Amino acid sequence: MAVTDVRDEGGPTPLCHIVTPVGMLGCGFDETQTADALASFVATDIPAAIILDSGSTDSGPSKLALGVMSCPRSAYVQDLAKLLSLVHTFHVPLIFSSAGGSGSDSHVREMLAVIKEITEQKGNEHYRFKTIALFSEIPRALVHSRLAANAITGCGPCVPPLTPSDIDATPTIVAQMGPEPFLDAMAAHPDFDIIVAGRAHDPAPHIAWASFIHASHQQGAGGANANANANANPKHPSVPRDALLAGGFAHMGQVLECGGLCATPKSRGATATAYADGSFDIAPLDPRARCVPLTVAAHSMYEKSAPDVLNGPGGSVDVRGATYRALRDGRSVRVRGSEFRWGSGSEEAAPYRVKLEGATTVGWRSAFMGRVRDPILVAQLDDLFERVKAYVAGQHRDKDGEWELGFHVYGREDRESGAFIVGEALASSQQLATSVACTARIATNHAPYPGQKATSGNLGFGIGGQNEIELGACPQFSIYHLMDLQPGEERLWPGASKDGCEAAAVPIFTHSVSILGGGEVRQHLRLDMPVRPAQVTTTQNVTRTEEEHTDDKAFRAEGLASCTKLGQLASVLRSKNAGPYEITFDVMFSSESVYRLVRQSGLLSPKTASEALGFPQEDIVWCGFFDPARAFKVTVPRVRDGKKSAAGGFMENDVHGSQHHLGLIDMELPETLREGLAKLEEL
Repeated sequence: MAVTDVRDEGGPTPLCHIVTPVGMLGCGFDETQTADALASFVATDIPAAIILDSGSTDSGPSKLALGVMSCPRSAYVQDLAKLLSLVHTFHVPLIFSSAGGSGSDSHVREMLAVIKEITEQKGNEHYRFKTIALFSEIPRALVHSRLAANAITGCGPCVPPLTPSDIDATPTIVAQMGPEPFLDAMAAHPDFDIIVAGRAHDPAPHIAWASFIHASHQQGAGGANANANANANPKHPSVPRDALLAGGFAHMGQVLECGGLCATPKSRGATATAYADGSFDIAPLDPRARCVPLTVAAHSMYEKSAPDVLNGPGGSVDVRGATYRALRDGRSVRVRGSEFRWGSGSEEAAPYRVKLEGATTVGWRSAFMGRVRDPILVAQLDDLFERVKAYVAGQHRDKDGEWELGFHVYGREDRESGAFIVGEALASSQQLATSVACTARIATNHAPYPGQKATSGNLGFGIGGQNEIELGACPQFSIYHLMDLQPGEERLWPGASKDGCEAAAVPIFTHSVSILGGGEVRQHLRLDMPVRPAQVTTTQNVTRTEEEHTDDKAFRAEGLASCTKLGQLASVLRSKNAGPYEITFDVMFSSESVYRLVRQSGLLSPKTASEALGFPQEDIVWCGFFDPARAFKVTVPRVRDGKKSAAGGFMENDVHGSQHHLGLIDMELPETLREGLAKLEEL
């Protein structure tokens, strides 16, 4: 990967580089591409770091409720072994957050154990990493006290109010830290090699790294004096109180935390260079991919309730004034103009707020699965399920405990394949759940039905050699709320310096420092290297790309006149969870001309979206057009069995929310829009 040495050109001053090998630690990445990027960046003498995310609520509540990790431990060993080799080879720090998936203290410690094991492996005797661990679990007593003080609210309109019983039922509660704990740790230990962080706001480590380097330039504190300053009082650098700088750092982190998702085609990794004026460059690691203004602008829509103002700890980043410029290399984009807004909405003096996350268990589950192919029965499945439930109830009339039974059905319209059924039982014990599932399977297989001819059995089952599968405890989100902090609680040392003064508040976020590996101490890179301005090597200033396959000049209008549904016309049409309690839908168009026609046609509006998706219009969380991405967006509550609910839990079948978009795909195009498309095709 070739990287231009930006110091040799005029323009904004580069602060630092960031390499994100993959959007999620444990999912695997291309070591060669990452090494190539690091080699190019390190050669510029501008500070570089490897930063990536390691957690999310996207895959449901099990990590918080049950303590399991997002990926097998072996996957973390594989990724971290490659990352530690890169850290050692290139003398760059590694920072990853939300360790293990949930960011719980136990997951942070498990990642430390993995790193320690790798340093002790044969051939790694030369490894020596100063490793900082940041912890984000908070005690239930603190949450109780803040709830009593009316200092806790739901994170969004779809989240139910928090109750004391919710807190008591939640074994692990984590708080999403902002950049401040990272900054404090970096300032106290500027010679760090690795930061393993608990639950954090996804862009927090990116913001912290850029802010730390910015402070190093401003204050003259850098790696040259790392050993002398390692035990000195921390200088408590903060995110710059400059809207454009802080906004640029936050927007950069928001794009980078998903790796190469901002590229076309989407890929695993990405790189960024942050500048002293708040602008940043973004590019994919994969040489076969490229970033263009449209794909980068569109990323603010991804799994967000709204695309224009992105909330986080301490405030929000407003991207409405952002511009996106294509660089001359044809695969990089420079972004500038994003602004950070401190506080909450119009309340600049509002308390610093962090998101709390927690989950509990609500019973035990077992399941059975199989296929029904007889078309006579497939047409009567709903009636069969009601009779099966009645039979199961009769067989468990004298059993102690509570239970529920539900059925997932796939493909009932496909006569050749038939309908695939998953029967899911939830009960107050594993034994009862398995009994309910077993009884339901037997009833499903042997129940009579009108017109029956296949009397030997109704259900093809036995996948994996199992009649029933015990699924264990059923997790469910219980806490997804915002908590007000007292002044200074967002930091590692609230209200005091490190050297013993009494703090005004008890720390919420804590840390530890350890040396992992027995190798020799190495000289670290300077963080305050003098740099010269870089040339702005971009095309014209645009907020929507006008090049190549997305350019109206190159846009191929063939086939537009034959489009009859939205799914045929849109270039991207997707659904995704926006937190556990919401589903958001994005519809994008590859041509400015088509986008304008759609916008003017009235096809997409709160009313039409609510009808297509089957939601009351008054339940819509956000709805509107987003010009920088040529897109329409609508966000609605997550609903299951007619009730607002969180992702995961009993009868969940799409925890990511990625399969909810069919209602929009099938929207019929109005005649006026079709006429306009036909005229475009004639041009």
